[in-house]
Amino acid sequence: LSRGLGDVYKRQIVSCGEGARKDSGELIPMAVKANDVVLFGKWSGTEVTVEGEELLIMKESDVLGIIS
Repeated sequence: LSRGLGDVYKRQIVSCGEGARKDSGELIPMAVKANDVVLFGKWSGTEVTVEGEELLIMKESDVLGIIS
């Protein structure tokens, strides 16, 4: 599920949305994409179970870094 690196964790992205919207409606595209491996803090996101698979839903702003 996750591999602890102190208070930083690592997971592979399964899926992501199109991005955020500015007040003007302009799309701000995501910097991450499916299959990227990212680092994030211990309290980031919300854990959910979908069809028996444990997933973590989080905002892109919770990502500390993209490592691959």
